[in-house]
Amino acid sequence: MDGKFQNQIPTPMDYSLKDTADALIKTVKGRPDGKPKGSIPVVPFDSKAYLENPEDQVIWFGHSTLLLKASGVKLLIDPVFGDYASPVRYFGPKRYSDQLPAQIEDLPEIDAVIISHDHYDHLDYGSILKLKEKVKQFIVPLGVAGHLTKWGVDPGNIQELDWWEEVSFQGLTIVSTPARHFSGRGGASGGGSTLWSSWAILGERSKIYYSGDSGYAPHFKEIGSKYGPFDLTLMECGQYDEKWANIHMTPEESVMANLDVQGKRMIPVHWGAFTLALHSWTDPVERAREAAGNLNAELATPRIGETVFVEAKEYPNANWWGDVD
Repeated sequence: MDGKFQNQIPTPMDYSLKDTADALIKTVKGRPDGKPKGSIPVVPFDSKAYLENPEDQVIWFGHSTLLLKASGVKLLIDPVFGDYASPVRYFGPKRYSDQLPAQIEDLPEIDAVIISHDHYDHLDYGSILKLKEKVKQFIVPLGVAGHLTKWGVDPGNIQELDWWEEVSFQGLTIVSTPARHFSGRGGASGGGSTLWSSWAILGERSKIYYSGDSGYAPHFKEIGSKYGPFDLTLMECGQYDEKWANIHMTPEESVMANLDVQGKRMIPVHWGAFTLALHSWTDPVERAREAAGNLNAELATPRIGETVFVEAKEYPNANWWGDVD
């Protein structure tokens, strides 16, 4: 419609310029508990252990940046290694932690980078510049290749997928699945120029689902029916507000979405790094934990940099954020 990508169901985003400005001012001013006062614990990346351990595993780098290994294939999802989730360096939402588990230079060669959509907190120019020489393949939604080629990524190293399209990659099946969101690097008014996706990663030993950014909608049950059950889901859980309820889930909806896709265990992501909404910085994980308890869902709550083994019987579930002053 009008040459732009559309959601599966109506998704009103009637934000006036005044609404956007008011939200930005409130977010910048913040609230006392909008970000941690103390330092967040970060587990340093152990490259040797990551490379030598054959088990399927996930390492959360904060927000939605995730390092995976599935069937021996090294994957990096939505790599944002900069200090700011913003188009302008040194301005905007600043990362909570002073350090990451590893810098890009410390990572091994990556087999594939998977991008969910082109917003600044998921597609970072500086990170792509550093990654492009050590990544074999970029797998992205339709239209996102335009950003990458502009930044010097070889077009031959990019695969673009529409919803429900699959690619076979080094023994994995990687599927671009629907999400309920929008795109564009200029705000909601410019949305639709590129596609937004969630992703199913299907390996020999396990199946992993990443929600990308999404409002709650029927596509989760459809994905579960087609590709579930999933051994682990990486589910958006943070940066929500009643004004954008159609494009971001509340923590309770995130847990429901995990059940809809038939997830056996969920890691809440899209929190723990940047303040992009007006809730407290711990609200996402605290509410998700309560909802998981009420719905008998398994929730893993790793520290940033802590490895989660997909098939393990035990998993990180400590209330680590409660120790941050």
